[in-house]
Amino acid sequence: MTTDAAIRVQGLEKSYGELSVLRGVDFGVATGSIFALLGSNGAGKTTVVRILATLIGADAGTARVAGFDVATQPGDVRESISLTGQFTAVDDVLTGRENLELVARLRHLADPGPVADALLARFSLTDAADRKVATYSGGMRRRLDIAMSLIGDPSVVFLDEPTTGLDPQARLEVWAAVRELAAGGTSVLLTTQYLDEAEQLADRIAILHDGRILVNGTLAELKKLLPPATVEYVEKQPTLEDVFLALVGEGTDADAERAAASATTTRKQP
Repeated sequence: MTTDAAIRVQGLEKSYGELSVLRGVDFGVATGSIFALLGSNGAGKTTVVRILATLIGADAGTARVAGFDVATQPGDVRESISLTGQFTAVDDVLTGRENLELVARLRHLADPGPVADALLARFSLTDAADRKVATYSGGMRRRLDIAMSLIGDPSVVFLDEPTTGLDPQARLEVWAAVRELAAGGTSVLLTTQYLDEAEQLADRIAILHDGRILVNGTLAELKKLLPPATVEYVEKQPTLEDVFLALVGEGTDADAERAAASATTTRKQP
């Protein structure tokens, strides 16, 4: 890692009674990159995020976020970060615009209106700006949640399993929003249990298991850990995701026609 790393973690440990959740975790996140912390439920991902966001303290080890020590400079860390948890923190009674303006006022910004307008446009929510959030789809709610987290221009954003419970189309919308964050120079720490999510988004991936980092590297580096498979010619069949996206409008017209034809053929078979 370079000296301008957005996050540095060394020897992080955390226990709850006799249960050891983190057992010496080490990793770094480069500035402006997407780093995926991949692991199953209970691996310790959320505990790492909570420590880095200064919500809980570590038992041992050190962590620095945006150049600040999380233990001795928690106020500076909080001013530099934003945290989006597993469940959206939007207000259903308010409109999308009102949600954004409310957070802007809480952050003591002088002119919340233009800030809200800019974020609505950035996350393709302008057309729904004056609708109550209760009418939003899951993907729209999550995009609004991420937009709210960017108010105040945090340099580091924590996304703790941001696509949990979302349908395939909503997941793609959130993925696009995450890529937009990194493209704008924001450093992103993403926790997920979805392999394809880490594969699609992350510049680097660390696999956390039983409180320890097993591997940490780029996707290409991780793939080299296993021997290449024997290549045989097999006719590629469309996946369920291909069919779903083709029929709901995310694929091409040709994709939809093939999916429809395949479904018709299947029905004719005894």
